[in-house]
Amino acid sequence: MGIGDRFCRQGKAQLDAIVKAKESGIEIVPVWNKSHREHSIIGTVPADTRKEADEAVRDRGWSGAYYVDADHINLSNVDLFIDSSDFFTLDVADYIGQAPDAADLKAFAEKNRKYVGSLEIAGIDETINVSRQDVERIGGKFLLAVKEAGRIYRHIETAKGADSFITEVSMDESNEPQSPVEMLFILSAIADEGIPAQTIAPKFTGRFNKGVDYVGDVAQFAKEFSRDIAVINFAINEFSLPANLKLSIHSGSDKFSIYAAISRALQRFDAGVHLKTAGTTWLEELIGLATAGGQGLGIAKDVYACALTRYDELCKPYATVIDIDKARLPTPEAVDKWDGGAFASALRHDQSCAAYNLHFRQMLHLSYKSAAEMQGRFLDALEKYEDTIAPNVIANIYERHIRPVFGIVR
Repeated sequence: MGIGDRFCRQGKAQLDAIVKAKESGIEIVPVWNKSHREHSIIGTVPADTRKEADEAVRDRGWSGAYYVDADHINLSNVDLFIDSSDFFTLDVADYIGQAPDAADLKAFAEKNRKYVGSLEIAGIDETINVSRQDVERIGGKFLLAVKEAGRIYRHIETAKGADSFITEVSMDESNEPQSPVEMLFILSAIADEGIPAQTIAPKFTGRFNKGVDYVGDVAQFAKEFSRDIAVINFAINEFSLPANLKLSIHSGSDKFSIYAAISRALQRFDAGVHLKTAGTTWLEELIGLATAGGQGLGIAKDVYACALTRYDELCKPYATVIDIDKARLPTPEAVDKWDGGAFASALRHDQSCAAYNLHFRQMLHLSYKSAAEMQGRFLDALEKYEDTIAPNVIANIYERHIRPVFGIVR
């Protein structure tokens, strides 16, 4: 489970949620993930995330595995993460759709010609039909992206040594979901590149907006998710990929309406999953500050007011993963009249609460830059109000994410 933490302050609380899961019989490996973009905005460095993870593990006596993820990296920034990370999410979405070398495409099509015809894959009811044109089309769309993943992987391997880190290949930031046939040949190409991928992040139907629920056809998502697991199981044996290869879901945080479907599929296939969450801990910090009242509430209000003045600047990098109706955002003047409970009710992701405002929530999800620019004022408040913030962080990860995904009953 990816547990993003913008300000590297909630590692212990996050790990407490993982401990609660273990006490409930569910083994979860925590992965502290943070991207180059987040580090750049906040002014942290990858070593800060490593320090947070190591300190949390030491303080809580955690004896299980844990990792620090260089989230969504490429060759231009991966070297910044080499020393501190042991999990690398290779983001090659920009290469999807770019034409590969003609000779490479021909070799790819020739190698996979044995799959032309009808394929029976356990876990998929209907027969999968593959034509030579399908193989060439898929290679033309995805082969260059996989080859770029191979270049990044080998760069990391040279620096860190084989078998010393986990590799994830990210294809989720593309325009269309990958079909089972496309997934099959993407995995074939990953194997050809010698990438020992343990997780792969495909694009699914629907919108996975930041910090709010899934928007789309839940039944269609469930079908795609199950089919992808079936294809992975087939590919593991067919292409000699790692036996623990699993699906990764970006952004998996707060996608409450699909968690039941994920849980059913994991049980059906006895499969694992990598649920990558990001940003929700930062929002729980704001909720904790607001409910603390006084200085904490003032900071939360100031973050929002400042963010509204920079609406276009903050929204632009996230344009494809947000849906904010600006007309439904409360004015700073209205928010200034709220007490801590009102602020928390509008922000907390409780869809049964009439005060919940998904537009307000998305806006604040993007607003961590405003908090970062407060520097000591914000960070000192996180320390001062830790006792109020931590329970929100723990409950959010355990109650709203872990329990429904992994089927933990009370």
